Order: sequence, then C-alpha cells, then structure tokens
Amino acid sequence: MHSIHEVVRTTGLTSRTLRHYDRIGLLRPTTTGPGGLRHYDRAALVRLQRILLWRELGIPLARIKELLAGQTDDLLALREQRESLERESARINDQRRAVDTTIAALENGETLMPEEMFNGFDHTVYDAEVRERWGDEAADRSNRWWEGLGEPEKDGFRREVAHLNSSWDDVIASGAPPTSPAAQQVAARHLAWLRSAWQGRELTAEVVRDLADMYVADPRFAKNYTRRSPEGARFVRDALHHHVEVAGV
Repeated sequence: MHSIHEVVRTTGLTSRTLRHYDRIGLLRPTTTGPGGLRHYDRAALVRLQRILLWRELGIPLARIKELLAGQTDDLLALREQRESLERESARINDQRRAVDTTIAALENGETLMPEEMFNGFDHTVYDAEVRERWGDEAADRSNRWWEGLGEPEKDGFRREVAHLNSSWDDVIASGAPPTSPAAQQVAARHLAWLRSAWQGRELTAEVVRDLADMYVADPRFAKNYTRRSPEGARFVRDALHHHVEVAGV
C-alpha cells in the first residue's frame, strides 16, 4: 500500500490533482486512514499509470473514465488509442524537426524562428500548476479549449506568443525601463493576449500580478523572457505590475 505522499513524489502529480481524480470517480483511493490520509494499492497504481498514459496522449478525463469503465467495446477503444498514438507520434516528430531546425540554425549562425522552434509543444504541461493556483475548473476549461482548437488555430496561438515574446526581447534589449512608454505598449499587448487566453472570464489585477510573479519564480516561464538579459523576466514582471497599477486591467 502506498500513501498519497509517495504517489505525489513518484508521479510528479499534485495531491490536488489526485483529489480531483477521486471527486470525478476516475481514481479512488484504496483506503483512507486517520486524518483522511489516502492510500493506493497496486491495482490503483496500475490504473493511474493507464490514466497518465492516456492524458499524455491528449485524451480528456471524461473519455478516459469511459474507457476505464468499459463503456465502449475493446476494438473501438483500441482504434481510438491507436489514433491517439499516431497523433502523439506526429507531435513528437514535429518536436524533433523543431530541435533539428534550432541545431542547424545555431551551427550555421542563422536567425532562430520561434514559429519553427516551438512547433509541436503543448501548453498543457502546466496543468498541475493551473490546478494548484486557480482550481480544477480553470484547468479543465483550459484543456477543453486547447483540445477543441484545430491545428491552424493552435499554430496561430503559437505565432502570437512568439511575436509577443520577440517584442519583449526588443524592448528589454533597448535598455528602456519597465515603466517606459515602449515597455508599457508591450505590456498592454500582453494583457490583451491574456484576456483572449482567459476565455471570457474576468481577468483581475490579482491574477495578472500572480502570473507576472510566476514568470520570475518558475524557470520554465522565465526562460521565455531571459533570451536578451538574465533580468528579462523581472523586467516583464515589473512592466506588468506597473501597467496594472497605472492603467488597470
């Protein structure tokens, strides 16, 4: 029997995610001990492994629950899994080509094109962080939105992010302070992008500040803004904080 703490440590999931799986009936703890401490047996761990495999293939949680409950016949389930594997294989090939393109550009001293560098990369790798900070509803809504986009729309989203990051690079390299008009223009564009990504929900000043702080605190976010300067992430954070304080959201 394994405690929830062991499962969190070995899988990289958060306890909140495991509790969410319990609430929706996807993965029940085998036993619950004193103080509500959850424990999982071998069968539960095998089930969790299958869940994570399907999640990595981009299958929504509701569909995984159906598959595990046996609500579709085996042949149909296998065909769906094969299609998912083909999609994942194509995505990995896109990532491999993106890395090859970056290697070639670095070796030949060519200009790096963000649209090519990040082809095949998926925003859902931040699912656990979204659940921890803004709850399961926000994470599920975000995942449904992304999974519902067609490839042209996903490509457009990636290009928009790449153009925005390039604009931050330019203003950081210029030496202008975060409070400068040039930096504040990019901050306004950044907020407009956040509103579109927030899918109609209210984007509060607190959320913007929280996101801006994450750009500094989390190296995975920071690397997007430190290409021209190691202080780039702090620059973006300070520019966004200033914009919220002066111009509002």
